Amino acid sequence: MNRTCAALTILAALLAACSVDRAAPTSAVAAVGGATPTPSISASSWGPETPPFNNEIILRDVTGGGGFGHVKFRQPNDDNLTVLLDTWVRDLAPNTSYRLQRAVDTDINDDCTGTAWLTLGQGATPAAIVTDDRGTGRAALFRTLTAPLGATFDIHFRVIDQSNAVVLESACYQFVVTQ
Repeated sequence: MNRTCAALTILAALLAACSVDRAAPTSAVAAVGGATPTPSISASSWGPETPPFNNEIILRDVTGGGGFGHVKFRQPNDDNLTVLLDTWVRDLAPNTSYRLQRAVDTDINDDCTGTAWLTLGQGATPAAIVTDDRGTGRAALFRTLTAPLGATFDIHFRVIDQSNAVVLESACYQFVVTQ
């Protein structure tokens, strides 16, 4: 009898926690008069609620070699208009300095026609991505945006070597400046 009562009590608590008339789910403990649940953690601390605000930029080799790159393009959800550009390249020439560039256009059509290439780095100061003896390099770059909030644009990236020859290039992405 005690097992049946316990099972029915637990079942009632679970059903109460999942009722449709509540604004948010409730834990079974709270449903039977226990402690209230802890507040949920927001996943929006790394960008606004409406994309495109963060991108995973893939850089492909344009020289016929096996090079590859990745840029983790993130704008934190804060008062700064700064984009973090965690950049990684591999299978490039060893012990060589490269630079990441971007170009934008405001004709939003997934066809990046911008040719005003800006070299990225530590804020407004260009910084290199230097490869090791295996041709792998990493750089934590960032750029403070000058475009107004809500500005939307097509953006593409490339990696150039010391002679300004393009070695890696991305497809076209879209981005919205947010806060």
